[in-house]
Amino acid sequence: MNKSKNSLKKINNSSHPTKPQQYDSHIFSIKENNHGEEIELPEDNPEMFLGRNANRGRIAIFIDGSNLFYAALQLGIEIDYAKLLVLLTQGSKLLRAFFYTGVDRANDKQQVFLLWMRRNGYRLVTKDVVQFPDGSKKANLDVEIAVDMLNLAPYYDTAILVSGDGDLAYAVNTVSYKGVRVEVVSLRSMTSDTLINVADCFIDIDGIKQYIQKDSQSEYSYPELSNFSL
Repeated sequence: MNKSKNSLKKINNSSHPTKPQQYDSHIFSIKENNHGEEIELPEDNPEMFLGRNANRGRIAIFIDGSNLFYAALQLGIEIDYAKLLVLLTQGSKLLRAFFYTGVDRANDKQQVFLLWMRRNGYRLVTKDVVQFPDGSKKANLDVEIAVDMLNLAPYYDTAILVSGDGDLAYAVNTVSYKGVRVEVVSLRSMTSDTLINVADCFIDIDGIKQYIQKDSQSEYSYPELSNFSL
C-alpha cells in the first residue's frame, strides 16, 4: 500500500480502540488495512465519508429535524436534503430515511417543504408543535426516534442518527447490544458526550458542510426550514 503524503497516512498501529472514533473537520473517516493498522483517509475525498469502508450492510437513517436545523443555523448554511441523503447513504442499501419534525398545520410553506421531502426519499414522522406562554414553539420527538430505532433494529445493520441529543444515548446503546452499528452525525458543540461514547463513530457536520449545503444554482426549489418554526 502506498502511504505517501498525498494518499493515506498511517496514524495508529495499535489494537482496536475501546472508544468510538471521533471525526472532526480534518478526519472524515478511519479504516483498517490488512495488517490491522488504522489509517487516515484523505480529507479531500468525499466518497470516504461516513464509514464507507466499514461493513455497513443495510442502513436506516434517523434525522432529528430540529437538531439539524439549529446545527445548520450555527454554521450559517442551508441544508440540501437531496445531497444529505446521498452522502449519508454512500451507496449502501437503504432501508428507510426517517425525518422527524414538529409541524404547524397552518404554515403553508412548511407543508410544501414536507411534501417535497416525502417525494424525495424521506419517510416523515411529525408531531404538532406546542406553543408555550412565552410564545416559543416546540415538538419533542425523542421518543418517536428511540422507538423506531428499537423496533426496526432486526431489519437494518447500521443506524445513522443525525442528532446530538443525549436523551437518545440509551436507545443507541440498546440497539448496539443487538449487533447494530451506530454512526452519529451532528455538530460537535451541540452533541452530548454521552451519545458519542455509546456510538461506533461520530461525524462532525462542520467537517462535511461543504458537501451538504444548498447551492444558489440548485435546479430545484423548496421552502427552507428557516421559513418556519420547528
